[in-house]
Amino acid sequence: MCLGRYSRCLISRLQSLHLQKRQLCSTATHNGKPSQPSPPPIQVALTESAGRGVFATRRIRASDLIHTAKPIITHPTLSTLNSVCYFCLRKITSSSQHFQHHNARFCGEVCKDNAKAFYDVERRADWSAFNDYCRSQGLKYPLLVKRLACMIISGAESADSIYILQPASLSPEMILEMEEGFVMLRSAFKKAGIDDEQMKFLNKQWYTNVLARIRINAFRIELAGGLYEDLLSSAAASIESEIAVGNAIYMLPSFYNHDCDPNAHIMWIDNADARLMALRDVEEGEELRICYIDASMARDARQALLSQGFGFQCNCLWCSSGD
Repeated sequence: MCLGRYSRCLISRLQSLHLQKRQLCSTATHNGKPSQPSPPPIQVALTESAGRGVFATRRIRASDLIHTAKPIITHPTLSTLNSVCYFCLRKITSSSQHFQHHNARFCGEVCKDNAKAFYDVERRADWSAFNDYCRSQGLKYPLLVKRLACMIISGAESADSIYILQPASLSPEMILEMEEGFVMLRSAFKKAGIDDEQMKFLNKQWYTNVLARIRINAFRIELAGGLYEDLLSSAAASIESEIAVGNAIYMLPSFYNHDCDPNAHIMWIDNADARLMALRDVEEGEELRICYIDASMARDARQALLSQGFGFQCNCLWCSSGD
């Protein structure tokens, strides 16, 4: 999902909410102590026309943080391999503390330890040809497939761990185009000494099934960065940012459906941990929706992009009214 480019009106809405929150919000306390966080006010249920969706279980106020989400899989873009944490995608500068482990950089010991789920397998192989293939073809999703395969080989994930996510509809031509990536991925593992038993899941069908799910469920991570007084100012900054540091797959955020005039927004402050916030008041039972694309485009352009990239025709109020 490409969620980094939005209309100026959405930026204005976020900045307006930021102002309201500074003026009206105070920290809830009980007996002089901050109140304990409550469970996320949401549930996943079936919609009338768009499969699964996320619904509010109580009234949610504009600017509220709905929930946070940690990614299942992340991978930096090939252009940021040396400038972000190889695990959480936090930006690393020449002056920031970081840990070098073989060819990867990590922002701290925690990320370096967490990366063992894939990196102990990944570093055994030579990925130069695979990376060159992705770079020359302008591909980013096979990198996430590679990382998931490493996690499965290491025993950190099961082969069907993301099968719960909705897959994209793939044409025979698209499936044929995926074959080269599959062959190169399996070859890299083979040359690294990974035996057939460890790779028994890694066949063409698995590769295609996983890539079909990643294709429409991956989020492009654009960090707001810096220090902000609250999440709203960071949200506006993340929308104005144009630089993607990587891509990630999440479980719960992937169940959010699209609307060109959304009532919720996903953001990333300084790493790949996602934050979902309400853009306006949401009533109990109302579906929460985010925007997958640049909503400032003309209706026909939006419809074409959603159809080609996500396989559906948008029937939101904006599109239905011709806006």
